[in-house]
Amino acid sequence: MEKRIVTNSEQKTISLGHNFSRLLKKGDVLALRGDLAAGKTTLIKGICKGLGVTQDVESPTFTLINEYSGHLPVYHIDCYREHSIRGWIDIGIEEYLYSDGITFIEWASMIEELLPQDRIDINIEQNFDDQNWRGFTFTFPDSHSNSDQLARLSQ
Repeated sequence: MEKRIVTNSEQKTISLGHNFSRLLKKGDVLALRGDLAAGKTTLIKGICKGLGVTQDVESPTFTLINEYSGHLPVYHIDCYREHSIRGWIDIGIEEYLYSDGITFIEWASMIEELLPQDRIDINIEQNFDDQNWRGFTFTFPDSHSNSDQLARLSQ
C-alpha cells in the first residue's frame, strides 16, 4: 500500500509524523530516503513525539545511532557517514533491525542489502523553487496490519 502526502511547512511535517506514529507497531523498521535537508529528521521528530519520546531528537550523523525512550524503544540510525556494510554489521545493526522497538534509518539506501523485506519505506522529495514543499511517499509492506489506516492518513 502506498500513500503520497505533501506538506508546506516544518510544523506540518512534524504534525504528519505525529499522525503517522499511530500506524506503527513494535518491531517496525522505517527506511527513509531523501536528499540533504529533505526533512527526514523533521518527520522523525514528529513520529517520536507521537511515540511519547520527550528527549530532543537530533540526526545521529556523527554518532551514527541515537536511542530514545518512548512508549516503545526508538532507534534512530543515520547511514550518511558510514558506507561500509561490514562496518554496520560490526556495530551490530541487526540488533536494531530486528528489535522490539521502532527503528528509523536515514540514508537507508546505503545499507539496502541489510534491510528487512518487511519494512516501511518513506521517500521524500523537495521542490527547490519552494523551500517549504516536501512530498512524502509512504510504502507499507502487504503484511503490515495498519495498511488500511494509511489510506486515511493526512497531515
